[in-house]
Amino acid sequence: MKVAAVKAPGGLDKIVIEDRPQPVAKAGEILVRVRASSLNFHDFAAVSGMIKVADGRIPMSDGAGEVVEIGEGVTAFKVGDAVLSTFFPNWPSGLPRLERLIGVPGDHVDGFAAEYVAMPASAFTRLPKNWSMAEASTLPCAALTAWRALMLEARIKPGDIIVTQGTGGVSIFALQFAKAAGATVIATSSSAEKLARLKALGADHLINYKEDPKWGQTAFGYAGGRGVDAVVEIGGPGTLGQSIHACRIGGHISLIGVLTGVSGEVPTALAMSKNVTIKGLTVGSMEDQNDMIAAIDANAIKPVIDCTFPLDQIGAAFAHQISQQHFGKICLAI
Repeated sequence: MKVAAVKAPGGLDKIVIEDRPQPVAKAGEILVRVRASSLNFHDFAAVSGMIKVADGRIPMSDGAGEVVEIGEGVTAFKVGDAVLSTFFPNWPSGLPRLERLIGVPGDHVDGFAAEYVAMPASAFTRLPKNWSMAEASTLPCAALTAWRALMLEARIKPGDIIVTQGTGGVSIFALQFAKAAGATVIATSSSAEKLARLKALGADHLINYKEDPKWGQTAFGYAGGRGVDAVVEIGGPGTLGQSIHACRIGGHISLIGVLTGVSGEVPTALAMSKNVTIKGLTVGSMEDQNDMIAAIDANAIKPVIDCTFPLDQIGAAFAHQISQQHFGKICLAI
């Protein structure tokens, strides 16, 4: 089978396409013919060397495909079933614990940039109804992160006001989930063209953060002068201060990204005086993924896919990702 592999010490020029033996399904495993994957920042960190991975690691945390072989004892799936990976294969339900956060495909173990993978059947769920493999491959990391941020941590309800940042996969899924839940969405971007596309997806208020560096106060005003209920924070230290300014007293910030760096100044006194909850989170459990898929089916949500690259152009796909020109998810056809 063909795979993409990352040679140490990492970098887009260190991704090679090579042939490896096709795996077989052991007891408790299924063999999946992978058809699609999608890019996340975590994947870029793994291939670029930001995260140290084993030499020759097959990247990509997300994958969708069909079952072509089942191992002894497997009853959850049968040959021909369409299946979707989970970001944390060892986290079935409940709260995050260390042992549940290991085994991430493309990081701790080989991932989905391969024509075939053999993994435990317990590491997969079904797809949303009437979704293609490419569409489904956008869900395990980005969509589930947005779902957990809004539904499980911030616990938004109809009438709440939330802020999304940018036009990457997490942010667009957050917009879609929030609108399906009856919330008002304030969306930020530095591009007028992208803001217009966010408006078309249902965003209620738009802020160009490049033109309005104090966008947190603007968002606070859009929320009737009381502040927003929740922020899906993807920037990290460079945007966290404005997110705190945007929040109401008792507001919630889900810290899910560090695109502006891993450390920086935070207005702690303001966060304290506002009684703001800042919760760091990483994706979610299999139970959360199944709940999200049920909500997607109920609301006929469809993902936004920017473009699709073949596996042998995986380096170009990551180059497109880091150019920040994309709107929505970037996929791989495998």
